[in-house]
Amino acid sequence: MKINTHSIRFRLTVWYALILSAALCVFSGLVWVMMEQRLARDIRRNLDEEAWRFEIFVQREAAEIPAVNLEDEIEEFCHALPSSSYLEFRPANRGVTFRYPAGAQIARWRYEILTRAMVIQGQPYMLEIGASRAEMHRALELLQTLLISLVPLVVAVSCLGGAWLSRRALKPVDEITSAARAISIENLAHRLPTPDTGDELERLTETWNATLARLESAVAVLSGFAADASHELRTPVAVIRTGAELALRRDREPEAYRESLREIAAESERMTQLVEDLLFLARRDTRSGMPMDPLDLRDVLNDAAQELHGLADARDIRIHVTGGTEPLIIAGNSAALRRLFLALLDNALKYSESGTEVNASIARRDGRLVAAITDQGTGIAPEDLPHIFQRFYRANKARSGEGHGLGLSLAQSIALAHNALIEATSELGKGSVFQVSFEERLNDSRT
Repeated sequence: MKINTHSIRFRLTVWYALILSAALCVFSGLVWVMMEQRLARDIRRNLDEEAWRFEIFVQREAAEIPAVNLEDEIEEFCHALPSSSYLEFRPANRGVTFRYPAGAQIARWRYEILTRAMVIQGQPYMLEIGASRAEMHRALELLQTLLISLVPLVVAVSCLGGAWLSRRALKPVDEITSAARAISIENLAHRLPTPDTGDELERLTETWNATLARLESAVAVLSGFAADASHELRTPVAVIRTGAELALRRDREPEAYRESLREIAAESERMTQLVEDLLFLARRDTRSGMPMDPLDLRDVLNDAAQELHGLADARDIRIHVTGGTEPLIIAGNSAALRRLFLALLDNALKYSESGTEVNASIARRDGRLVAAITDQGTGIAPEDLPHIFQRFYRANKARSGEGHGLGLSLAQSIALAHNALIEATSELGKGSVFQVSFEERLNDSRT
């Protein structure tokens, strides 16, 4: 079986083995050092007890009357010591008077040695008693052999267990990956199975499903947008083609040709406007930034209203703008905001009756600047009101008419780019009110 050295499972197993090996090595070293210290401490404690017993023994024997041969008594005492013991007893100011074992050459580095001064019948003596470290070394060697043998075995068994655990733990991830690979643009409605575990995998699956839901919604909107755009572009293209074909079918008077060219130019202009609107929305959908500068919102609204005065006069509709003379400053893009107000004013003119009035105003409300466009037109049905900002949406009654259904969508897109809130209220037969709420930018002119 080929091992994938880049997989999470392999890396988890390797890191687990390295950390476990390091931990076991440190643990083994600590155990060995603690065992050595414990054995050495036991030897020193035994030596201390033997030295204490020896001092009591010598004190008692030296006090015997009649006097005894002290060396013979000490020799007898030493026979009771362990065979590996070592003892020297001498006066403090003279050479060795007694050594056990007698005449033996002692490798002192192999012994744990205790030296003690004592006074026997008023004379200072030195006692040197030692115990062999051989048993301690044999015990430590046995412990070392066991640790060296067992640590690799424990690491190997642990790695096998770690590999099995990592495979079992990551199995749901493999299942999620396989399920995700099966989802394509054709079946975005499918969702990943969500494990009821309450852990990270469940949250990961829920996040993936939420992402798929957003992607499905975006693709649906994109598909609808493409279909609607194709439908809207097909009409002016067909009109242009039909006009050109009719003009070329037979010879006509110059005025007839000019009429055909005027019709083609009008449809070309309509198609150009539609393409520009689509491009603007596409740039907004890709979050293309627009420069924001301080500007007077009242001036932008006045410019937009002034541009549409000709159209309003042609329809016998009056545009009335109110907003005072005090600067109303926001951070915005002048061209984009002008387009927003043009869309709202054009919408109001489009659905207003001749002889009525369209009011445009700006006022401060709850710390924000609210621009309102009010018309006295046909109004919007309650069932259509939630959908009027959708692209290409036109209701059967109140929203039927000229245009291609992108104006309000453009207005909403521009408002969102300025962190503004746009909303509409309406009553059938009485008109509509569109409000855009901006965050005001304070400047020196307000102080």
